[in-house]
Amino acid sequence: MKILLRPLQILYSIYALLLFVLIMLLLFPFVLLASLFGNVRGGNIIYRICMLWGDIWFPLVGIFHKNIYEQPLDKSKSYIYVANHISYLDAAIIVKTFRKPLRPLGKAEFAKVPVFGYIYKNVIVSVDRSNPHNRARSVQRLKAFLKKGISVLVFPEGTFNKTDKPLKDFYDGAFRIAIETGTPIKPVLFLDMHDRLHYDSIFSLTPGKSRSLFLEEISVAGLTLKDIPQLKEKVYRIMERGLKELRD
Repeated sequence: MKILLRPLQILYSIYALLLFVLIMLLLFPFVLLASLFGNVRGGNIIYRICMLWGDIWFPLVGIFHKNIYEQPLDKSKSYIYVANHISYLDAAIIVKTFRKPLRPLGKAEFAKVPVFGYIYKNVIVSVDRSNPHNRARSVQRLKAFLKKGISVLVFPEGTFNKTDKPLKDFYDGAFRIAIETGTPIKPVLFLDMHDRLHYDSIFSLTPGKSRSLFLEEISVAGLTLKDIPQLKEKVYRIMERGLKELRD
């Protein structure tokens, strides 16, 4: 049955990709205009344009998103959001999950893609993990946005989780920044991205449900840098438990 449906899935994936590009091109002039307002105000405007893109594209490709909250989200606070990373669609689902401008930490190489790269570099903090100087500069940029009341998003696994475990091991970065800035951590689980688009192929896209679960915030009050391993382990276990319970 899967073999018979495969051509339809490929056609659907091509349709979704073309629509992705078309909507992006239609909104691009507004992105260019917004970029004139600087990396803070302009970046916030561009993020809202990206939200509009998501509100158009997702329903047209049959992906219906829902945010779920373990506790009410305090929209007046800034957070360091940490999320699991399993699909290329994770980047797109950000604008449906976080309905207020934020700055994700993203791979620098995506900024080289024509048109998309221009939008990308205006709404994310890029990082080249192979370059220590670039990593340090990215950390400082994240801290600067937090000081301005803008939340940030980090995928602590660093790259796709291709293991048989719910999560890969976490890097220290998000937890170090949280302690140094006194910013609470808000774990978020992307529950259905693996089913919507597998990391092996862009032609594996399927319509269906999409859910993001906001877990309870984790305070870093009173913690020092010596507590990074314990904080990282705590967040890992909370997210791991949530993924196991909701995927089973």
